[in-house]
Amino acid sequence: MSTASGSEISQDSVAAAEATEMGLRTRHMLTLEFGRSGDFDNPRREWRRMFSELFGTFALVLVAAGGGMLAAQGKISLAAAVVAPGLMVASIILFMGAVSGAHLNPAVSLAFALRGDFPWWRVPGYIVMQLAGASLAALFLRLVLGDIEHLGATLPGPGYSNGQALAMEIVLTTLLVSVILGTASAAQNVGAIAAVGVGGYIALAGLWSAPISGTSMNPARSFGPAFVGGDFTSYWVYVVGPIVGALIAVGFAYILRGSGGDAISRAGGSGVLDPGLMQAAKRYAEKIDSGQAVPNGVPTPAEAAAVEEQMEQEKAKKPEGPSDPGTQAK
Repeated sequence: MSTASGSEISQDSVAAAEATEMGLRTRHMLTLEFGRSGDFDNPRREWRRMFSELFGTFALVLVAAGGGMLAAQGKISLAAAVVAPGLMVASIILFMGAVSGAHLNPAVSLAFALRGDFPWWRVPGYIVMQLAGASLAALFLRLVLGDIEHLGATLPGPGYSNGQALAMEIVLTTLLVSVILGTASAAQNVGAIAAVGVGGYIALAGLWSAPISGTSMNPARSFGPAFVGGDFTSYWVYVVGPIVGALIAVGFAYILRGSGGDAISRAGGSGVLDPGLMQAAKRYAEKIDSGQAVPNGVPTPAEAAAVEEQMEQEKAKKPEGPSDPGTQAK
């Protein structure tokens, strides 16, 4: 039994060593090309971040709440209504992720800040813009479609209590933020990997959980229809649930990948508007490439060498069998 356990440990260590040698540099270097460091590095254009979050959250809530309104009237299917927000988020990440990080969600901004990948002083501004974008989307829907179907508000489904909806929102948001933090660990939240991962998860979650809680996972998405419609029934569920879920996800991220806060992760969580942030990320990636730095949760070259040495020792201890099966038969 101890031999099997040692073998499993060795296999895990070998996989980690291979990731260090082959996948790490590629995974970090590819994501550095997202974002522009010329025009966007100007700190006087901080408003670009704010507009990005306003515009992005407007688009998300427009699709999410609008789809909910039309689905409730039977104009579109429930599947279409829950898949559309995922596709919209994927699109936003691809075309605006490098500007602001495409948070679109107060719970996500909070999670990035807790990980050390996003400055705390930016959090209030982001949340204000997210709430404003959501409210503008709900107002637009009210003007175009009328005050119907609670303006697409997220509410516990028929037969489900606030407690059941709260539990569902906590679990769903934990998984959502885990996906976001995982794809953003190397600034990939501004590329195709995050677009597919985050957008795909939002669609998947909605396909099975929408009848229970509405699959909000986002205090801003629930705030817009509630604010414009003047009905905050059960809104606390969609504030407490996502925030608790985000806190749990940050804890899980620490267990899985260690602490955040390196230059590349900050570039991913913040966009690239900070002066010198992209340059710092590039320098950090060069140190990774040369072996002078190792990201959190990845074995150092010395640790990888120790693993190889352990493997050689284990091979030396194993008795060599006959090379020719026919010889053993004789």
